[in-house]
Amino acid sequence: MPPKQKSKCWAELKQVGKTGQYGEATNLYSQAIKALEKNSKRNPEDLAILYSNRAASYLKDGNCGECVKDCNMSLELSQFNVKSLLRRAAAYEALERYRQAYVDYKTALQIDCNIAAAHDGTNRMTKALTETDGPSWREKLPPIPTVPLSVKEKLAQMSAGNATQPSPTPQQNGTTQTKKPAPSDKEIKKAQALKEEGNALVKKGEHKKAIEKYSQSLKHNPTEVTTYTNRALCYLSVKQYRDAIRDCDEALVIDSNNVKALYRRAQAHKELKVRARVFIIALQLLIPTQRNQTLVSKVSAGFQGKRQNKKHFLP
Repeated sequence: MPPKQKSKCWAELKQVGKTGQYGEATNLYSQAIKALEKNSKRNPEDLAILYSNRAASYLKDGNCGECVKDCNMSLELSQFNVKSLLRRAAAYEALERYRQAYVDYKTALQIDCNIAAAHDGTNRMTKALTETDGPSWREKLPPIPTVPLSVKEKLAQMSAGNATQPSPTPQQNGTTQTKKPAPSDKEIKKAQALKEEGNALVKKGEHKKAIEKYSQSLKHNPTEVTTYTNRALCYLSVKQYRDAIRDCDEALVIDSNNVKALYRRAQAHKELKVRARVFIIALQLLIPTQRNQTLVSKVSAGFQGKRQNKKHFLP
């Protein structure tokens, strides 16, 4: 496949995941992986990217176990792939496997010390491990791999090339992220007290009452991420999935890498069984065959309104 056409296919396939249809994206990546593994002329780097991208879909769909497996495969094919390390770290964190998450975050920082998500993750894991393992938590860590200088230089050159491209304005759900006004110290204290009351109610299993406390807390301090993610957990418990998604979206506006918000939003989407249009298939990445072209034609026709039942799509 010509490089220009291949690049376009990669971009279109990634767009499937960006629309929030992670289950559909996972299926497409699985088709591509299966077909590419049968291709004797396959490029290990391409296969590593497919595994890493499918891992991202698994992570956002709340399937952290499969995310870890795919990241492992990706890293076997392309050692020290930063995206795979960060995705596996996020999955480990969601699974409360804090030692492994810490190792991956620290390994990513060896490659690029400017990765904010890795710094934040390291700080979270340090706090979590100190609480669970005590002052000697470092002694219980698995070995942290040493990234060779040659690998660092190669990846730094690749990053420098990507940095020349203009970055889009950060967005969440099609809207530009905006900072919420900072509350006063008095408001923050009041909000914290209400949040703690909500936490106590959650421990008792009184989720509806906890939602009320969290809602009151957010009126005083709408910038506290954990209040949104805690209320989202309550909404999941009482099966108010759309409200849970809304709270996770609010949390991600404040912190786009918040693992709990991503995980709980994925749980809510999974419960709602959301499906929408998917306009590209992964087999376009491969050498065209008659079977592939037939499948492409069917998918294309479906998204033009032909031979597709409308009930499968969102209004």
